[in-house]
Amino acid sequence: MELDKSRLVDPKGFRLIFRALTHRNYRLFFGGQGISLIGTWMQQIAMSWLVYRMTNSAFLLGLIGFSSQICSFFFSPFAGVLSDRWNRHHILVATQSLALVQAFILAYLTITGTIAVHHLIILSLFLGFVNAFDIPTRQAFVVEMVEKREDLGNAIALNSFLFNGARLVGPSIAGILISILGEGLCFFLNGLSFLAVIIALLSMKIPSNKRESEKIQILQGVKEGFIYAFGFPPIRSIILFLGWISLVGTANTTLMPVFAKDILHGDSQTYGFLMAAIGVGAIIGAIFLASRRSVLGLGRIIAIASGIFGIGLISFSLSQTLWLSMFLLLLTGLGMMVHMASSNTILQTMVDDDKRGRVMSLFAMAFMGMAPFGSLAGGSLAGMIGAPTTLIIGGATCLLGSFLFMKKLPSLRKMGRPIYIKKGILSEKAEIEIPTQN
Repeated sequence: MELDKSRLVDPKGFRLIFRALTHRNYRLFFGGQGISLIGTWMQQIAMSWLVYRMTNSAFLLGLIGFSSQICSFFFSPFAGVLSDRWNRHHILVATQSLALVQAFILAYLTITGTIAVHHLIILSLFLGFVNAFDIPTRQAFVVEMVEKREDLGNAIALNSFLFNGARLVGPSIAGILISILGEGLCFFLNGLSFLAVIIALLSMKIPSNKRESEKIQILQGVKEGFIYAFGFPPIRSIILFLGWISLVGTANTTLMPVFAKDILHGDSQTYGFLMAAIGVGAIIGAIFLASRRSVLGLGRIIAIASGIFGIGLISFSLSQTLWLSMFLLLLTGLGMMVHMASSNTILQTMVDDDKRGRVMSLFAMAFMGMAPFGSLAGGSLAGMIGAPTTLIIGGATCLLGSFLFMKKLPSLRKMGRPIYIKKGILSEKAEIEIPTQN
């Protein structure tokens, strides 16, 4: 009781922003995942820089990005069914262990000087396959770590804070290490970082949960998940819009080595600073979402955030000054993170528990699964018309999507209202501003 009362004190302060950390399992996850994600970002930066240093090819940058994420598009729906049938805790221990193995293999090949582009493609495909099962399971697992459902939105926002805090730290460390000791050390340190999250997962006390969907056949479960998600316009609209933004905005990070080296005339540290700027913006967005008390209003925020992302992309593509480019990337990071986390929160709020894994697999399919197509298209297009023009096109299409989503909000709110009332989020007599429950 004393803990609950403390949450009413200083409602706009740290207790409100970090309230999900009062749950032991989530606190363990937060600490372990925080360390692991720093390593993940170090590996991502080192991988992109290694590819561009070896090949000087924007197309191959896009191809590596495609390889690392394409599995999410094909396998996430099946992973969602397994997440609803199997123990999510055990799945995550397995996926994190496999990611550890991938990082150590990559480190060995790089440090011994035997690394080749085909190795990078194969290892990227392997990690993409692992992530296809890890990401939807991890998203659905949040509800099992946070006992109080009113803290679910806060936990999702803190996950984004964690991810992007690591994006701020990891690239900066990687940029320095690459310039001094090479990419191989980044891969090795990433492998070590997975031990933190594995230990955290093994330290959790998760109650055993039998799920009603246990006996569902895989293909039947996939079909049921698609019908459930795409048969309800609010869920369908959020997933499709997120997929669209991921498709057209992915070139932002894929082409960052090109901007760092050829346009801003920098090195690996410049690349790290640019990626860190995206992380700063995303952290600001995560803190904003974590400080919100309710999911109400998130639909409009999704539309605004995607518009900010689009404007940031267009402006960044025109900049040739490092400090201005970093500021504009801060805006893109804020816009993308708020869009993604708000979409996640609304979906997790609306979805039935027995469909959570499958809906979150479609979320992963949209967010991660569309990214490889964006990476491949962005790399190919940049090779023909240049990286700046490619980002201008991407930013303009983001703005178009924002406008169309905003136009649909009134009808989406009406459809989502009964669910919010049923869950006690909205009173029956209230005039709403439903997010996309909107």
